[in-house]
Amino acid sequence: MSTPKENFLRLMRNDDPKWLGDPWSCFTENLPFRPITFDAVSMMMGGPQPGQRGVKNLLGVTMDWPEGQAGAVPNITEENRVVKDITHWRDYVNLPDISNAPWHIVEENLAKADRENLLVMAPSFTGMFEFSHYMLGFEEALIAYLEEPDHMYDLLSYYTDWKIKVIGEVIDRMKPDIIHSHDDWGNKRSLFLSPKTWRELIKPHYERFYGYIKSRGVLVQHHADCVCDVIAEDMVELGIDMWQGVIPQNDIKGVIERTEGKLCIMGGIDMAKIDFPEPDEEAIRQEVRRAIDTYMPLGSFIPCVPNIIPMYPKVADILNDELNKYGAEYAAKHFN
Repeated sequence: MSTPKENFLRLMRNDDPKWLGDPWSCFTENLPFRPITFDAVSMMMGGPQPGQRGVKNLLGVTMDWPEGQAGAVPNITEENRVVKDITHWRDYVNLPDISNAPWHIVEENLAKADRENLLVMAPSFTGMFEFSHYMLGFEEALIAYLEEPDHMYDLLSYYTDWKIKVIGEVIDRMKPDIIHSHDDWGNKRSLFLSPKTWRELIKPHYERFYGYIKSRGVLVQHHADCVCDVIAEDMVELGIDMWQGVIPQNDIKGVIERTEGKLCIMGGIDMAKIDFPEPDEEAIRQEVRRAIDTYMPLGSFIPCVPNIIPMYPKVADILNDELNKYGAEYAAKHFN
């Protein structure tokens, strides 16, 4: 019997897995929640707690966490945005010193991890595109990508240098199996930038960033719960092992076929149909079965919640139960 760690890697590589179920059960349970074990730099970034508004994080970005929402979101206005003028971004951007990050907390946490049987996944939040609109505000960032591409490129290059320094410390200290890198590149319909602009101004920085992570022998899980299927081949070129967060508005079948199984697809469950305060149990179970029956036969697919965990715990309980129950049925029929 393979360990959860071994089985997840087999699923990812489409290499004779032994069972199918809740994929996050293959990860350590360290703080603050499975599947991600927070690093010390993420812990020091700060921000609002649920229900708080107008709290600045360590990047100087004003954040809100509205009641009932899954997490904090930027609230950028003309008055509070960090970069007032992209042509003079160096006058405004001051990335944090990470020398005093509380690594002792993380190391105490990881000392309890069952690394033999479970995977350790560390985060890299606020990707390149998200950083740009955190600094300028969303509309101003989109304008700057078109009107001041050279300055945007330089800003992101500066940020990438810092991210590589941070992730180097994370890998040295935590020795993770996987980095969960977060950057939503689109919405439910399309990319925020044209593929051409994305390739010119976003992709080169990820070539450096993911190239460094892969050079350290760590897997890359890129989270983007949005439509990005048009750049799937680019994700393969970047060395992304798993695209996590894949919503069914993407052409999942086409992505798997075009990338020839080189990009593991994680997601496929349409949470907009099932994630409500009062769960419809039958609808949840049907959606899990639909995702498994539709995408698992294609290979290189792991069914999961695109946004990692449902908004509502009752939904999570039913969903994970069906992933495990129907996953076991599917595995018994289709896996060796």
